[in-house]
Amino acid sequence: MRSLCKAAVAALVIAAVPALAQQAAQTGFRSVGRGAPLLVDLNGLPPTGATTRPDTTARGAPRTFVGAARDGAVPSGIQPLPVDLFTTRDFYKDRELWKDPRYFRCNSPTALEEMYGAGTAKLIHDDKGRTSAPGGYCDRDYPRAAIVSPYPFKTAQAHYEALMEETEKRGGPTKHTYATVPGEWSGRYQHPGFTAGNQYWYRMRHNQVPTILSLLTPEYQKRMVQEAYHQAASNTPHWQSQYCWPEGFMRRWHEFAVWEHYIMVTPDMVQILAGVARNFITNINVGRTFNMTGNVPRLGQDVPRWYGETIGFWDKDALITWTSNIQGWKVHAAYEHSNKLQTIEIYTPNRDASGKFTGLNHEAIFYDPEALVEPVRIVRNYVKLSGFDAGDPYVFIECVPTIYPIKGKASPVSPGQTIEYEIPDMYGRPWAQMWEKYSEEGMVRPSEADIFSFD
Repeated sequence: MRSLCKAAVAALVIAAVPALAQQAAQTGFRSVGRGAPLLVDLNGLPPTGATTRPDTTARGAPRTFVGAARDGAVPSGIQPLPVDLFTTRDFYKDRELWKDPRYFRCNSPTALEEMYGAGTAKLIHDDKGRTSAPGGYCDRDYPRAAIVSPYPFKTAQAHYEALMEETEKRGGPTKHTYATVPGEWSGRYQHPGFTAGNQYWYRMRHNQVPTILSLLTPEYQKRMVQEAYHQAASNTPHWQSQYCWPEGFMRRWHEFAVWEHYIMVTPDMVQILAGVARNFITNINVGRTFNMTGNVPRLGQDVPRWYGETIGFWDKDALITWTSNIQGWKVHAAYEHSNKLQTIEIYTPNRDASGKFTGLNHEAIFYDPEALVEPVRIVRNYVKLSGFDAGDPYVFIECVPTIYPIKGKASPVSPGQTIEYEIPDMYGRPWAQMWEKYSEEGMVRPSEADIFSFD
C-alpha cells in the first residue's frame, strides 16, 4: 500500500510541473513568505474517491459510476482489512487502522460525505446497507508535502512580521489614498471553486483520508473520523446549512458555500463579500494593529468572531493580511478548526501578457496549534467578471429553518407542526453531542490522552 501511494505521488509531481505558474502568484522577487510555487498542481488530476458523473450537461441527466469498485466489492489487487469504516461496530477502537486508506475504502473525505446522495447519486443501497459502499482508487492521493506551508514560520504573527519587515525594506508599506488605491480591484469575481484551472486540495476530492489525518493533532483526528463515520456509515449527517446554523470561517473555501465574490477597495478598508450558504464578509482593516493582551490577537472584545477580525497592509499592489479571533467550527467533509486558528492571506493581482488586470491570486496560510500539527496552505484565483456597473447585485442571504435535529436526526418540519426540540449547545460541538447521544450506542470514546499519533 505504501509503495502504491509513493508511486502515485511521484507521478503527480512529475505531471504537475508545467502547470505551476497557473496557481502561484507572480511577485517578481523571491519573498520570505509569499508566492512560493505549488509542489503539485491539482488541476487535471482525477478524483480519488468513488462518485458519479452526469452523462450530459442536461439537468437530470443519468449519472455514471466512477470508482475502483462498487456495491461493496473489493478493487482488483487490493487486500481488504478485516474491518473498515463500513463494517466496524466501534470506529474508536480502530484508531490504528485510520492510518490505512483501505479503512475508508480509499475514498476521499468528500466521497465519504456523498455516499448517501449528497451532491451525487446514491452509492449505498438501502436494501444492502452500508457494507455496499463502493471503493475509491488506492493509488491516488494529493501529497501531504503539497498541502503543508512551504514557509518556515510557526505562527501567524511571525509570518506577518516577516512580511512587514520585507515590505519595509522595499520602501513600504504603501499608504494609499483614494487617488492611488487600486480601484481596478473593485467589482465582481467568479466563484473561485468553479473557475477553470482553479481546483485546490481543500475541496477534499483528491485526498486520501489518512493524508488529511496526518495533518491533525490526535483530538482532531478523532473528530474528523467521527464525522466521516456518521456521514458515510450511520447516515446521520449534521450539516450547518440544514439547520441555519452559522457556517464558520473555513466555509469560505468550500466549493458550494460561496458563488460570486464582491470586492470593494478603499484606502482604509477592503471588503470581500460572498454568499450562498451565508453572508461571508471579510473586512480588512488596513493599517491597524492587533491588541495582543487577550487569548489571541484581536481588534475588538476578547470574544471569538465567526469570521474573525482582519488587519492588513499594502506592499505596492499586493495586500497582505492577518486574521485572528476566529470561532472554532467545522466544514462538511473537512476537519474542524479551533478558536486558535489564524491566517495569513495575500492578495496579489493577476495580469495577462499585455498587463491588463484579470483578477487576484489568493494565497492563504493557516496556523492552528490546537488542530494542526503544522501550518497548511491553500492557493486559488479570483477571476474578475465586471465592475459594479454590470451583472446582478449581491443577494443578501436569509436562512429560514425547515429542518430540525430531532432525537439525533435531521427532520423536516411543516408549518403549524408542534415538535419537541432540544436546544443544542452551539459552542460545544452540537453535531458531536447528538452523535454521541443517539448514534454511538455501545461505542467507547477514548480520552484525548488515549488517541494515537501519526508521527
